[in-house]
Amino acid sequence: MPRCSMNMLWNTQIVDTCIIFRSWHISSTATFLLSCAAIMSLAVFYEGLRAFQKRLDTRIALELANAAPTTGTIRLPDAEDADLLTERRIPDAGTPVPLFQRLLRATLYGISVFLSFFLMLVFMTYNAYLILATVLGAALGHFLFSGTIDVDVLLHEESKGIPCH
Repeated sequence: MPRCSMNMLWNTQIVDTCIIFRSWHISSTATFLLSCAAIMSLAVFYEGLRAFQKRLDTRIALELANAAPTTGTIRLPDAEDADLLTERRIPDAGTPVPLFQRLLRATLYGISVFLSFFLMLVFMTYNAYLILATVLGAALGHFLFSGTIDVDVLLHEESKGIPCH
């Protein structure tokens, strides 16, 4: 019976590598290449999903901005700078999102979190080829789905850095 090899150090092993599940067992170079292609595809899909989420949020924001009067929106300078010492709760700033759109956004967010952690687990095999497949897939996905930038946002708003997911 084939065994999964578990490496906690950088490695380039191909045969007897298991990817996340015992059932995803690599038994040949061909299945390893197919697995790398599958991982690249997942990373491309993840980047496409992130781009789709941004477009969806923009579409929802435009719909809400056109449908609601501007006087009902509470704008606070920065909700993250709330008074943490007194533990006062600051009311949510922003415009309420309708239920269907909230469910859609939550579902897409859940899928993206799952994919990000799944790809992290692939990374944690410490296999150089699988890591390369993940990075190349993410780069290809970013190239395919992030062809534009919002210059005004980038030049005039503070960035909070790269999120972990």
